[in-house]
Amino acid sequence: MAAPIVELEKVERVYAEGPLHVPALRGIDLLVAYGEVIALTGPSGSGKSTLLNILGCLDRPTRGRYRLGGRDVSALDRAEQAWVRLHYIGFIFQSFHLVSGLTALENVALPLYYAGMPHAQRDLRAAALLRRVGLADWIHHRPSQLSGGQRQRVAIARALSCEPNLLLADEPTGALDSRAGKEVMSLLGELHEERGLTIVLVTHDPQVAACAHRQISLLDGAIVSDQSEDAHAAAR
Repeated sequence: MAAPIVELEKVERVYAEGPLHVPALRGIDLLVAYGEVIALTGPSGSGKSTLLNILGCLDRPTRGRYRLGGRDVSALDRAEQAWVRLHYIGFIFQSFHLVSGLTALENVALPLYYAGMPHAQRDLRAAALLRRVGLADWIHHRPSQLSGGQRQRVAIARALSCEPNLLLADEPTGALDSRAGKEVMSLLGELHEERGLTIVLVTHDPQVAACAHRQISLLDGAIVSDQSEDAHAAAR
């Protein structure tokens, strides 16, 4: 394996619910190399979303260590986490999370605003990204004027706006019909090839998981299977 972008050592996440302590992750060890595409699978409640939140610096482990690009980000405060999310991580969500009152261009440019990029420059970059995802004719449309597949393309363009090293996708095709879902996965594959993106996605869809280099299955907060595409090919 090449030098890892993600290193997890004995990561645990325990939630306190009154007097109860509920373990969501149990001793996760994981290495993800630069440029890998990883699918996290498993039943509801297995820990997939919790793991993705930790990878995205939206949450912190209760115990264990998380290194991102060699930097220990396990115990960052909220401001430091926000800085890492803005500059190193892109997010794609099942429900898109677009701002309804903004155009596609303005949605994609929003992270660049927070990054301090001048107005003209961020509009140029946002427009270029929307062209790349096939929405050149839709840049001034609001989310309500777009189909589900188009909204997810806007979300992908937004996720790429700050040129992240790590792209995290939570059920990226879950709100789409099969055709739009295939188009979104095809686009992610193209962007991975062009930019060398590292992608970690959560999915319940076996066809989406099959697009990944590795499929990692979780159950009750633990990794129970970690298979590469070579292993899947041999099994077939």
